[in-house]
Amino acid sequence: MNESPSSSSVQAERDARIAELESSLARRRVGVRPLAAVLGIVVSLALLMMQRRELAYFFSSRVPLTLGVEGDYRFDALASNRYAQVHGLPTARGAYERDGSALFVLVGLRESPFVVRRPALPGEDWVTGRPPPPPDPRPFGIRGRLLSEDDAPRYRDALALLRGMGELQAHEGKLWLLIEGERPGEDRGLVLACLALLAFGVLNAVLLYKALKGPARAA
Repeated sequence: MNESPSSSSVQAERDARIAELESSLARRRVGVRPLAAVLGIVVSLALLMMQRRELAYFFSSRVPLTLGVEGDYRFDALASNRYAQVHGLPTARGAYERDGSALFVLVGLRESPFVVRRPALPGEDWVTGRPPPPPDPRPFGIRGRLLSEDDAPRYRDALALLRGMGELQAHEGKLWLLIEGERPGEDRGLVLACLALLAFGVLNAVLLYKALKGPARAA
């Protein structure tokens, strides 16, 4: 028995609808829409770029740059974002900051462009709202992460304050900050986080490729 034209039309519409639904389900199985995948790639790359200086320090040399001692500083060895060591006489005044419950002192080294950030020593107890005590006057040596003034925007105000006290001598117009703390290669959490971001970006790139390739194959 032959089908009527109307029933053939209904069947054709039904087949077309089924094919459309199957195509839609196939695209959904890819995982994400192309726009979402592109956004994921952009976000992961942006976050990785924000960590580029931290990554560069992680993979830099663990042998400290020797910047010299009071009266014999080696300005030719200056290199930002490197592990370094220096010895000197502290300035008479410093700046204090709190990081959670920890207290830190930013103190300059006399007749140099160096400012050191280190934990507060006994006798350097600063109470908010009161004048800060003078830093410990004893000469000291220290190792840590060396940053040029341009690469330390977080400490811009503190460096400007210490510059204005007149006990520092900028080198080529810049001060240099030495942050006592971790050596290169110690912050494993940073690397794990960056690997996770990289994996997220790669995953979204794969999903984007599948999302773009799938419709073309179906056509």
